[in-house]
Amino acid sequence: MTMPLPNSPGRWQQSAARRFLKWLGFSWRTARRILITIAVIITLIAVYYAEENLRGSRAWARYRQEAEARGVQLDWRALIPKPVPNEENFAATPLIKSWFVVRSNYMYVASEYWRTDNYGQAGGDYNGQIGQAIFSFRSRKDDGNRHITDLVAWKTAFDALHVARRSRHQIFESGKLDLASRAQAAPSVLEALKTNEVVFAELRAANQRPYSRYPVNYDVPDPAEILLPHLSSIRSICRRLGLKACAELALGQNKEAFQDVKLSFSVADSVKDEPFLISYLVRVACLQTTVQPIWEGLAEHAWSDAQLRELETKLQSYDFIADLKPTLDAERAWGVGLMNYVKSTGKLAEFNDSGTGNEPALEQLARTVPSGWFDLEQLSYCRLFDLYIASTFDATERRVDPSRGKSNGEAIMNKTLIRNPWKALDFALIHHRILAGQLLPGLARVSYRAATGQVAANQAVLACALERYRLANSRFPDTLDALVPQFISPLPHDVITGESYKYRRTDDGRFVLYSVGWNEKDDGGVPGKTLFDDKEGDWVWQYPASQ
Repeated sequence: MTMPLPNSPGRWQQSAARRFLKWLGFSWRTARRILITIAVIITLIAVYYAEENLRGSRAWARYRQEAEARGVQLDWRALIPKPVPNEENFAATPLIKSWFVVRSNYMYVASEYWRTDNYGQAGGDYNGQIGQAIFSFRSRKDDGNRHITDLVAWKTAFDALHVARRSRHQIFESGKLDLASRAQAAPSVLEALKTNEVVFAELRAANQRPYSRYPVNYDVPDPAEILLPHLSSIRSICRRLGLKACAELALGQNKEAFQDVKLSFSVADSVKDEPFLISYLVRVACLQTTVQPIWEGLAEHAWSDAQLRELETKLQSYDFIADLKPTLDAERAWGVGLMNYVKSTGKLAEFNDSGTGNEPALEQLARTVPSGWFDLEQLSYCRLFDLYIASTFDATERRVDPSRGKSNGEAIMNKTLIRNPWKALDFALIHHRILAGQLLPGLARVSYRAATGQVAANQAVLACALERYRLANSRFPDTLDALVPQFISPLPHDVITGESYKYRRTDDGRFVLYSVGWNEKDDGGVPGKTLFDDKEGDWVWQYPASQ
């Protein structure tokens, strides 16, 4: 019998070793296959990323070259206003610089001031009844006409500030709009507004300077972090000047009211050169506010011919339709700058205000996707922007097209609004409209706002010319053509139709002047439920039947 060697493995050991080696050999083959598979996948991903990056960069470069050939500026930094010497800068005053100061509670100093002055405490900066007492262009009940400022209500509101337990939601409305009642209340209103006289005086002194550049910090890397705290202050000042002018008119102080109206114009125009859509919209809103005391002075025949000529000239300088294109060009460049920032940093806070807690995951995703996708996002954003600019208004003809504006606004919403997960996937992977969907919907109402501002300015121009005709002829003319060329030239046209504004004299010796409004239908001078109703009625300028 053969004896096994002392150190030789047994049959079981040989079998186990064989099995182990076999297993090990299989594992190496599997590992090799896995490594090859991984290498192939990585190569395919790298090729895909390279292809997507190249596709995106080429498509964006072609668009950018074409756009710049058309004179479109896509470099946001190139649109930043140039510095202005302090001695020539309306906005270089201690008051205005204080608007940009933040307290420890992260609230701007100016915000606290406008909340705590008499006007702010009375509710004038809010949408309550007192706000409507002066801002009658917004709405008053269901009547789309302008209304005389309820100075008696303002007096009651200011008096109520001294009552310890004044109701927070108290409604003030007197209905006493006759001149005698308003004249009796006006001194109290002017007394309450004396808390703002230091502000007004500093702005009057600065109004002699030819330029305006607010101390906005444009140097932050993220365009979305550019703060504009002065805009709320500008609106607050115009509202207070409007009320003050209306009170002065009630007292027959037309010279003082005229100076306040001119200052309100200057404050509104101080943001004209800012490359922000919101600055443009604030300017439109301030023009609307300033028109109110002009209208009241015309209703009372309070303005002199010289004042009317100066108001007419100033109002004729407004061209909100022409100004809309450079404003939107700047807004487009701002959006491109913002997308470039997101592309370089992966930070998506500006696009995600939902507060869902998914921001870190989304930002990680933004850092993971091909960089070319951001180029395609910019391309989609700019093309949709072009669609809006090209079809909604005509800067050359000074026209706005409500029908096309509405249809293209709906088209933009349909192309950017995410209704379900499949739509989100389509926007993210195919059409690349995720970021555009966050930025573009705000455009839908811009042309409407521009139209309301221009119609208000045009109607005020015509109303001044009509009043000058009345002063010279003791009556209003039968047609607008009678104003040309002595009292106005040329006649402004309705931005909706491109034709002359509708006009007729009334039996009480006054007149009705109107635009066909946003519904593009001549309703015979019947207004909608609000002054600039976007659904029904005309946009009407007329005076109360009797005062």
